[in-house]
Formats: sequence, structure tokens, C-alpha cells
Amino acid sequence: MNAKENCCFAKLLKVIDILQKNASGECSCDESCTRPFLGTTPNIVCFNTRPVTFYMRDGSLFTATYQSSTGISSSSVFRVEKVKGCCVKLRILEENPDTTDPTRTYIGTNQFITINLDCICVISCLDDIIIDCF
Repeated sequence: MNAKENCCFAKLLKVIDILQKNASGECSCDESCTRPFLGTTPNIVCFNTRPVTFYMRDGSLFTATYQSSTGISSSSVFRVEKVKGCCVKLRILEENPDTTDPTRTYIGTNQFITINLDCICVISCLDDIIIDCF
């Protein structure tokens, strides 16, 4: 991966990080990772997280293991916490066993990983969600 590609991922993740920290704004019809809102929607739901997944050069989904309340688990869904250069610090998200609230499909863990964006070829954004305070 050349420096230009790496730069585009870092910029994209910085935008997501800023949106999550601000968690307010107006809605638009843009459904991409850089849609300019992450807050109040027409339904008055205030989202604070844009979950992301990553794919490796070989096309495989990037996963991380973590300690859950039931033992060792793995997840491929993360919350951007900080971007510095070509590295991103991510909070590991786990699926919420309570599926009654579609805005809370994941739970934020207190476990983090840092990945080098040079190893990533694709970033995919999931629907915005609410993560309770950490």
C-alpha cells in the first residue's frame, strides 16, 4: 500500500473520530462513511458511534480476540478512539445479547487494540449506534 492510500484511511478514520466526539449535527441523505452527521436524526435518536470493520489484503475480515464475561471471544466490529499517523486505536465492540433495541446492537468493551493502516485494504462502516458511556 502506498502512502496516498494510507493517508486516505487515516483521514477517513479521523473524520469518524471527530463525528463521534461531537455527536451532533444535521442529517443528510449521504450514507457513506463520511456522511456529515452522527447525532440527532429525524427520529430524535442521538447516536454516538459509527462502528467500522476492516478487511485485510487477502480479503479476509479482520478480527480481534478479547476477554468477555463468558470467556475469550472475538469481534470484527470496532469504535475509532484515536488516529495517529498510520495507526488507529480501536475499542472492541461486542454484540449486544439484548436485540430489542436496534440502536444498541453492540456494547463497548473496555478493551482496545491498535492497528497499522498499512495492513488494511478496505474499511466498511456499519449503521450508526449508541454506545453507553465508558
